[in-house]
Amino acid sequence: MAGAIALPRLMRVGGGASQELAAVLAQLGLSKPLIVTDAYLVKSGRVETLVDGLTKAGITSRVFADTVPDPTVASIVTGLEFLKGGDHDCVIGFGGGSPLDSAKAIAVMGMDKAKKISDYKVPHVQDAPGLPIIAIPTTAGTGSEATRFTIITDEVSDEKMLCPGVAYLPIAALVDYELTMTKPKRLTADTAIDSLTHAIEAYVSKRANGFSDQMALSAMRLIAPNLRKVFNDGSDKAGREALMLGATMAGVAFSNASVALVHGMSRPIGAHFHVPHGLSNAMLLPAVTAYSAPAALHRYADSARAMGVASEAEGDQSAVARLLDELTAINNELEVPTPKGYGIDEAKWRSLMPTMATQALASGSPGNNPRVPTTDEILEIYNQVWN
Repeated sequence: MAGAIALPRLMRVGGGASQELAAVLAQLGLSKPLIVTDAYLVKSGRVETLVDGLTKAGITSRVFADTVPDPTVASIVTGLEFLKGGDHDCVIGFGGGSPLDSAKAIAVMGMDKAKKISDYKVPHVQDAPGLPIIAIPTTAGTGSEATRFTIITDEVSDEKMLCPGVAYLPIAALVDYELTMTKPKRLTADTAIDSLTHAIEAYVSKRANGFSDQMALSAMRLIAPNLRKVFNDGSDKAGREALMLGATMAGVAFSNASVALVHGMSRPIGAHFHVPHGLSNAMLLPAVTAYSAPAALHRYADSARAMGVASEAEGDQSAVARLLDELTAINNELEVPTPKGYGIDEAKWRSLMPTMATQALASGSPGNNPRVPTTDEILEIYNQVWN
């Protein structure tokens, strides 16, 4: 069966790519952008730099900076109201995963006022386009600049709603590793493990294809040797560039295959306990890999080889054992806490486990896993992760 591949129409990749925004807009025939970002990037002066570059090119823009971590229905509604206040022909997402997800939602949902935000979550697929989206990531993790998804949290039900469709795929992506040079250690670790998880899950997914496989393996080869280097030395330019390119390639991989059980179980942790997405992925990755590996031994062994922790000549069983050791070592060395170590209350964790398991299955991601879990098996993994 042929893979259904979708990619941004334009990509500028490399140091200084973000400075080419005005040229990219001109190439696309766009001239009235709304910039969706966050307060930190405004305070840091990076938004001003972006706006100044547009102004010098004769392009007037407006800035919406009231995005929040893990975008909520309320924050998107606020953004949609801001969009109505101007005459815009495109939306620029500038920031980490939350501003990019917010930009996608605002661009798509702003063109269809008849629907509630919850109408866009799975199983609905939104392919009819909204406003064109240009993505400029400032973290090396989500790969959102190259994916056809956005995630919005329903703050009433504490559900992270997965909203899929080609409409959310940016028309252009400006991937500039220089924007990541000042990322703090914790954010560096969380986003790197997030992108590594994207690559592994895309490769073992039941929806993997020849194209996504090559993107996933290439991403692992870039990310695995560099995440410790950059965690320990944030000024490592070559390492930063490798992580940024790896994150984008991992985003391409899972956008054209899928994520799987780690992400299905991770989203409820983020929604209920406000754990950053990459960190909740990291908490789960070793346990979910151990559960899943028997159903896709060769694929997980390939992942170990791509990451450089097993040789090409080594047998699959041994390679997977090395992979599990490596994932545990990464968490230890990058100081990934357990849910308890993060400060989550045990009684609340255990009381919400059935709800989290239900939400994980409802997201559809566990169905792409090489070993599809039952509710009881998901509960057991949550229990293992706590213990």
